[in-house]
Amino acid sequence: MPDPISASRKSVWPFVVAAVISLVGLGDAIYLTIQDLTGQNLRCTIITGCAEVLGSKYAHVGSLPLASLGAAAYFTFFSLAILAVFGYSFARPLTAVLVAIMFLTTLWLVYLQAFVIHHFCQYCLLSAAVTTILTVIVGLSFFLSKRR
Repeated sequence: MPDPISASRKSVWPFVVAAVISLVGLGDAIYLTIQDLTGQNLRCTIITGCAEVLGSKYAHVGSLPLASLGAAAYFTFFSLAILAVFGYSFARPLTAVLVAIMFLTTLWLVYLQAFVIHHFCQYCLLSAAVTTILTVIVGLSFFLSKRR
């Protein structure tokens, strides 16, 4: 007979990993927000196109930098993942809802970069990669928990 405590510990690891990875997205989003709010020039070191993407009309919601909404989403995801690790059952489904919204937003923003703006921003692509990884982790955790 499986040990319920051991099974419970195994089921929290995806959320521990997701919480740590979400900090990468949070740092990226905070950096972009600070750069925008202070009006500093952002340097792309890997690819060119950051100025075009971050200077586009799609980089703000009203006067609010889109990156600040990303920072709020990553912080909320981190908080929910930590709550899930500590056994708060309401947090797991909320992480799934939040990461689904984040992933759909990411798809839209990558589409805009590729087909509307015709430039890519390395910081935006990092955020897209982080969100995709979080989506996979949360999706796999739910799939694996249903199999137990």
